[in-house]
Amino acid sequence: MSRCFAMVAGEASGDILGAGLVKALKVQYPDAKFVGIGGPKMIAEGFESLYPMERLSVMGLFEVLGRLGELLNIRKKLFNTIKDMKPDVFIGIDAPDFNLSLEKKLKEAGIKSVHYVSPSVWAWREKRVFKIKKSVDLVLCLFPFEVEFYKKYNVPAICVGHTLADAIDLQPDVAKAKTELSIGDDHPVVAILPGSRQGEVSRLGELFLQTAELVQANIPKVEFLIPAANEERREQLQEILSQHENVNVTLFNGKSREVMTAADVVLMASGTAALEGMLLKKPLVVSYKFSAISAFFLFRMLTQKFVSLPNLLAGKELIPEILQDDATPDNLSKALLKFLQDENAAKHLHDDFLSLHKSLRLNADEAAAKAISNII
Repeated sequence: MSRCFAMVAGEASGDILGAGLVKALKVQYPDAKFVGIGGPKMIAEGFESLYPMERLSVMGLFEVLGRLGELLNIRKKLFNTIKDMKPDVFIGIDAPDFNLSLEKKLKEAGIKSVHYVSPSVWAWREKRVFKIKKSVDLVLCLFPFEVEFYKKYNVPAICVGHTLADAIDLQPDVAKAKTELSIGDDHPVVAILPGSRQGEVSRLGELFLQTAELVQANIPKVEFLIPAANEERREQLQEILSQHENVNVTLFNGKSREVMTAADVVLMASGTAALEGMLLKKPLVVSYKFSAISAFFLFRMLTQKFVSLPNLLAGKELIPEILQDDATPDNLSKALLKFLQDENAAKHLHDDFLSLHKSLRLNADEAAAKAISNII
């Protein structure tokens, strides 16, 4: 019997997880159909995306409001399509604000639902766990501490690890990355990752370039590398760079992993990239700026001390988190210069990051596929 898997991924990180999951499920079910919303990596694996994934990529409590009508319309149409399709299981990949309500309605319609990537209920809005319990048959967690949280509420959950931990070598090849990017060994290298969304780059791009100017004033030979997530972000970044022609910057199309691997230190927007930077064993400086009104509410709802995954996984501050009003060129440049000028500050992170990497290396794609196979 041919199987049908419905999935929804809302952004680039979900697209990576979804592509790995589709590939692993095809090993067990070669004739299976995969349909819903996904990105280019999922589509390359044979996934049929009914709507562009980019339409779901909205960040911030109030930024969503401007697109609420469109998002609700997509979700309504998608529910009807999936309900009529009667897939063996629906898998919502991250994007909890969109997926959990969809999962709940599908479960009520008799379709098994799995949520892949736990929402940050352990960090803020903890009461969402009750909605999750009603909405899904299983939560696939990326991190071990999340399973312990769900046990308290009797929500079925397992840890499958993270596909990035499987994909990235325990000891990344820095020399190879520098060769691929034509980067020399005779000067310090700083990677700058201001995010993949338009709003992130608009809030962080100028800030990060001002930071680069201060770092370059202290270390004239430093080189900055910026990977553009897509063509739209490249155009946006080029416009910002035109105001900072004195900064020694090389802009790349994609290649974020190679850029981080080649760097001595990374300045980045908080998000999945921080996990990738940790797995690459790179000193990180994490920053973020929400719109003022989103920040007002978000920071009052946080129940965790940290926001970046390396610190959350370690349960202590391994890397600096410089957020909102504290995110100034002066503060960010000082944090970067500490890593660039103090070898011990950079070296002490390596062993901690290596230990965390090993704890997440669980063959995530296969583990997730096995768990879903058990569900159906």
